[in-house]
Amino acid sequence: MVIQPEPVLSLGAILGEGPVWVKRDQSLWFVDIKAWRIYCFDPATSAVRSWPTPEQIGWILPAKDGAFAVGLQSGIHRFDPATSTFELVHDPEPHLPGNRLNDATVDRDGRIWFGSMDDAENQDSGRIYRMELGHAVDMGVSPVCVLNGPAISPDGTLLYHVDTWKGLIWRSRIGQNGCLSETRVFAEIETGAGFPDGPVVDAEGCLWVGLFGGWGVRRYDPDGAMIGQIAFPVANITKIAFGGSDLSTAFATTARKGLSEAELQAQSLAGDVFAFDAAVCGLPTAEAVLP
Repeated sequence: MVIQPEPVLSLGAILGEGPVWVKRDQSLWFVDIKAWRIYCFDPATSAVRSWPTPEQIGWILPAKDGAFAVGLQSGIHRFDPATSTFELVHDPEPHLPGNRLNDATVDRDGRIWFGSMDDAENQDSGRIYRMELGHAVDMGVSPVCVLNGPAISPDGTLLYHVDTWKGLIWRSRIGQNGCLSETRVFAEIETGAGFPDGPVVDAEGCLWVGLFGGWGVRRYDPDGAMIGQIAFPVANITKIAFGGSDLSTAFATTARKGLSEAELQAQSLAGDVFAFDAAVCGLPTAEAVLP
C-alpha cells in the first residue's frame, strides 16, 4: 500500500517547523520560524489559532505548569497563550548573537534537550544542550552549522541528533548522569536525496526524519537501516509529529523557504501541513519542567 500524505491545513509557511502533539488540548502546535509565529491546529474542527513572537522561534513544547516552553533566538522562554506573553527563562548562548535555537524535545524527567545553529548557516556554531533546573548544560558534542533534533529513544537511553548540511544522523548514549557518550553516525543521507531535518522516534524505536529538498520522509530501524520512505508533493519536509487519539496519525510541517518563483508555482502546497496514517504509534509528548 502506498501512503499518500494529504494536506490538512493550508498555510504557506515560510519555514514551518517543530510540530508537537499536545494531549491536553488534542491539538497540533508548531511554528513558522521566519514568520515569527506560533500556531495551534485542532484537526477535529480545523480551527487554527496563532500568536506573533518577538523573535525567530525554533520550537514549542508543553510545560507541566500549563504554559509552554519555547525556543526563541535569545533563549528559552515561558509562553502563556492566554496572555500572549513571553518570559525569558535562560539564554544559553549570550556570547553567540548570530545563533538561534532550532529544535528540541523533552525527556521523561521533564528535561529539555535542544540544539542551536548559525542563523546565517555559515559557521559551525550549533551545539546540543540539556536544560534542567533552569540552567542549560553544553553536552560537549562537536559543533555543527545546522543542528536538528534531538530525539530520544523510547527507553530514554539514546539521543539522535542531525548535522543537516553534512547529511548525517548521529546517535549518542545517554548516561544515568545525563551525559552523552558513544557518539557515532547512525545513518547518512546520500547526495541528491535532500538534507535531513527534524527527527522523531516512534513507539517501536524507529527514527523518522524529514528531508528538506528531498520530497519525503524516511523511517530507519534501530540499527540505522532505512525501512520506509513516504513521498510528498512538495520538496521541503521539515519534521513530523505523531498525533490523534491513538498517536498513529503523522502530521508533517513543510516550508517554502529557498524555493524559486517557478518552484513555488509548481508546488502550490509548499508550506502547508500534511497528515498521513503512519501505521505505527508515536510516543506521547512529555511535558517540560520550567523553573
